[in-house]
Amino acid sequence: MADVMLLGVPMDLGAGRRGVDMGPSALRLARLGDTLGQLGHGVRDLGNVEVPVAESVDHGTGSVRYLDAIARVCASVADALATLRDGVVPVVLGGDHALSLGSVAGAARRAGPDGGASRRVGVLWIDAHADLNTPASSPSGNVHGMPLAHLLGHGEARLRPWPGTAAVRPEDVVMLGLRSVDPGERALIREHGLRALTMSDVDRAGIAEVTTAALTALAHVDALHVSLDADVLDPAVAPGVGTPVPGGLGYREAHLLMELLCESGRVASVDLVEVNPILDEGNRTARVVVELAASLFGRTIL
Repeated sequence: MADVMLLGVPMDLGAGRRGVDMGPSALRLARLGDTLGQLGHGVRDLGNVEVPVAESVDHGTGSVRYLDAIARVCASVADALATLRDGVVPVVLGGDHALSLGSVAGAARRAGPDGGASRRVGVLWIDAHADLNTPASSPSGNVHGMPLAHLLGHGEARLRPWPGTAAVRPEDVVMLGLRSVDPGERALIREHGLRALTMSDVDRAGIAEVTTAALTALAHVDALHVSLDADVLDPAVAPGVGTPVPGGLGYREAHLLMELLCESGRVASVDLVEVNPILDEGNRTARVVVELAASLFGRTIL
């Protein structure tokens, strides 16, 4: 059983549609903490990091909307995670996917089990979108479509709240569930040789084989950060997301993915992002994401 720390990031500054800032509240209302506690985990909720309301900050004049405000929030998230003691599993509640600039950076800065140098962190990016745009390639200027590119060292330096250029190495990243990829993102996938497992791969091989392939590709890392975007699910399963794309993971496919990740015993940190209650049906999407988190943390059928 793990000690789990919940940290909310009520941010919609990186998204194209308002409302995802209420995602942390929706997940809590769906009893995320109680659900994980009933599985035997020690759960502590640290509340939310401070996030400015969009109307209170200048969205900027460049191609990236709310760049400076997002950078400050992500730096706070990184600092909060970096100081956690070994053995604590942080679950970061979004909020839009731009928050992963902070959560992944914080996970990478955490000390190893012996208190020494930082661990080598692998990232499993579970998302309908690659999130590999840069300010130059983004069709929208919304940062929630850019975090993975910046984590790999591309784009705007102010959106990288860590020392140096890249927070993670290309060989330490696997994307799973892709079905909407922009031209610039395809180019970056080819440039870096990134492992991208699409819904076509799931259709052909099945979710069990695709998950095994992802874990095998990340077998060399010390710790695994799972970044789960609710829009990886089919909109029939999870309607409350800002950028729905038809043809996503089904309910049982998503649960099997989480169950296999749990069985691996390697998940050290988690993002649950892009739940938008304004677009939802009676908090249905938040409840589904909480159920998936339960499978990720050990709930089984028998």
